[in-house]
Amino acid sequence: MKQQPVLGFLFALTCTMAWGSLPLALKQVLTAMNTQTIVWYRFVVASSALFLLLGFSKKLPKFAQFNRYYVGLAVLGTIGLAGNFSLFNSSLRFIEPSVAQIFIHLSSFMMLLCGVVIFKEKLGFHQKIGLAILIIGLGLFFNDRVKDLVGGMNAYFIGVILSVSAAFIWVAYGLAQKIMLRRFSSQQVLLLIYFGCALLFTPFAEFEQIRNLSGFTLACFIYCCLNTLVGYGAYAEALNRWDVAKVSVVITLVPLFTILFSHIAHHLSPAHFSAPELNSLSYLGAFIVVFGAMTSAIGHKLIGTKYRKKTRS
Repeated sequence: MKQQPVLGFLFALTCTMAWGSLPLALKQVLTAMNTQTIVWYRFVVASSALFLLLGFSKKLPKFAQFNRYYVGLAVLGTIGLAGNFSLFNSSLRFIEPSVAQIFIHLSSFMMLLCGVVIFKEKLGFHQKIGLAILIIGLGLFFNDRVKDLVGGMNAYFIGVILSVSAAFIWVAYGLAQKIMLRRFSSQQVLLLIYFGCALLFTPFAEFEQIRNLSGFTLACFIYCCLNTLVGYGAYAEALNRWDVAKVSVVITLVPLFTILFSHIAHHLSPAHFSAPELNSLSYLGAFIVVFGAMTSAIGHKLIGTKYRKKTRS
């Protein structure tokens, strides 16, 4: 497909804003619904919409495309994404959205490490630097909460562990998707995994909890359900129209958008949204975490350019 940088950027920005704002809405819905029910509704809406979309375009996956190997991959991807959604939602009961979202980039680095181990890929120098920068940033981000992190099983510690676990288990989905793309399109993979996740959570969902939603929490719930479609849909369109590395750079901004949206939401409705409990070093740490992720995504171009200039001189 022909490169369309402006559209690619706009789709990537839409995805980033969708993912950045999601935990704020989720935290509101969690006051009236349990995690399993929220996740079930989100996957049902997403899989239904994708089924209709692929059905009308006659691009539904065919049974002939399946064998035991790809069924196993679909199960692995389902477990990974279901675990990610469930653990991340659960973490929001214990920590604020800006803290839960700061670990989003751990998934990318875990994917890099798995690529080295499983696919025998090479870990670039820029990726090593990016990982080191990210670790430094996390240290600064949690500068005033060290006691909570090392003090045992308190609420803050549990929330952080759940959020980190959500980032790690997402890797199972990422690996399964990467391999399944050899035979299926990205939308077909999402349909299969979304449908699998919906089935997985069906026994645990309490459907009547939707009656507990008021006007405000109902609006947040609808937004959460649509967010999955908008976020992943915009991400796919961005990749179709722009370079992967450039899209990745925009996506690294998700934690910063979460912090920004938290402040805006608190200003507009302090009764519903709390302001991030971060000090100056924490804000600096958040920027450094994002810089580390950016270095991992496009650092090879910067390092390569500098290296070529040196060799020429």
